Amino acid sequence: MLRYERKYLVPNHLMGELRDRVRHFVRNDIHASANGNGVSQYTVRSIYFDSPDMMNYHEKHAGLKHRRKLRVRGYNYCRSSEKVVLEIKRKIENRIKKHRAGILYEHLPALLETGDIETYIKGDINIDVNHSLEDARRFLFHYKLKPFLPTTLVTYEREAYHGIINPGNRITFDKNIRSRNYPDIHDLFAEEDMRFLFKSHFIMEIKYFNDTMPGWAKSIVHEFKLRHEALSKYVIGFDVNKSFVHL
Repeated sequence: MLRYERKYLVPNHLMGELRDRVRHFVRNDIHASANGNGVSQYTVRSIYFDSPDMMNYHEKHAGLKHRRKLRVRGYNYCRSSEKVVLEIKRKIENRIKKHRAGILYEHLPALLETGDIETYIKGDINIDVNHSLEDARRFLFHYKLKPFLPTTLVTYEREAYHGIINPGNRITFDKNIRSRNYPDIHDLFAEEDMRFLFKSHFIMEIKYFNDTMPGWAKSIVHEFKLRHEALSKYVIGFDVNKSFVHL
């Protein structure tokens, strides 16, 4: 399904007020766990791929209405038999569509090298095998076409909430967003040599499927005088590292 995603760059000092304001309309994401301050969150880790001529990077800067990004996404910390996700995130006008396929992290290098989805996708733990195989084929088609290379690692802590009345409505607070350029595929869970994208802000995202933003979310945007911005963690993360050489 196509969904809307609206992003807002918000000063950190407003986070507590925003939490208090939304808590009557949402519940915690079931995948989140409480940190030391009692806030439920999880860590998101993504390696973004791009072509040698940085096609996706330049398409974003050009503001193309139809574009795609390839990434591998994992969560929290690397454990034995950790599952990660191959993902194509497509921008279609002002909406988003995702194609996703799960794979065991230990099998990822072999899949990217061989393209053997029958072994590494069908053999791994996917509930909808046929759908996952199709999305894995899509990913590998674009990955091999240019070919694509690991370009930027982006990591952050996410507070995620679902609407109480309509669980398809989500609001997320992405904090401590950090990145490094040109990671190895084995670096998805690394924390070394990361640079922060923002010193005193976080990204709030409102996600919904209907053509109209939920009323409670719209009222919060107006109340806090927030401005919708085209914020790409990949592009900003790459830019903050362009002049930085890792030793």
